[in-house]
Amino acid sequence: MISCEIVPKACTRMATAKRKGAILIQAYIRNMTGEQYLAAIAREPSVIIPTGSCEIYGPHLPMGTDLLAAQGIAERIAQRTGFLIAPAIEMGESSALRAFPCTFAMPRHILEDYLDFLVGKLVSDGVKRIVFLTGHAGNVDTVSYIAKKYLHTHGLQSCQIDWWRFARTHSDGILTNTGSMAHGHASECGTSVMLHLYPDLVDRRSAFPVTVPTDDAFPDVIQYAPFSARTENGCIGAAADASAEKGAQLVEVCVERILAYLETVWDITVAPGD
Repeated sequence: MISCEIVPKACTRMATAKRKGAILIQAYIRNMTGEQYLAAIAREPSVIIPTGSCEIYGPHLPMGTDLLAAQGIAERIAQRTGFLIAPAIEMGESSALRAFPCTFAMPRHILEDYLDFLVGKLVSDGVKRIVFLTGHAGNVDTVSYIAKKYLHTHGLQSCQIDWWRFARTHSDGILTNTGSMAHGHASECGTSVMLHLYPDLVDRRSAFPVTVPTDDAFPDVIQYAPFSARTENGCIGAAADASAEKGAQLVEVCVERILAYLETVWDITVAPGD
């Protein structure tokens, strides 16, 4: 056991980490009592709704990578704003990857019904603002439909962060590669983010793959083809170039950008970072 008399700085770091952990855990609505939840909404009527998927994510990343990443970012936003984190649905509209037997390709209408109920419940409890932290591209359209529905019916203020597209926009100077080699499925970007947020969930026993995307002569045409036609292991791009350091830089840049939006556009008070 560490003695605080011998290494006071280490003990201070440990105490700070425990406080941060308590804050992050408490930010989840599911971890609150009913009284705590209603009191928190009364103080700050703002909630983050993370969504993701459960699908093949290369040979090295967990199937829940999309949701895990969304929750990791949601926690960092909650810590600086006091926003709550809503109960998540752990699957998404993954029909593009249904050719892989491990993928949970949930029908879109289930996601829509879940979000419709969840947003309706939050609004009825007094929530005025929602950040949709969308970790899976297949969910974006459904989230947009729900956001616009409640804007029209209840005047709900909301925004959506399409996480991996958002990260791509802010990755200049951080990643080694560009295009699909950096931002393809389970590639340099996704693997770097996971190495930073959840290093213990990255299977380092598997060689991080490099799958060169095929050229598309008609990128201006929306095309439909099984994902398995493009990759045999669920990875497209250069996962081998990923690092935790790149993930840390990317997460920091993106979190600060989201916070800047909330502070500037929504007039939210943002606590300083570490």
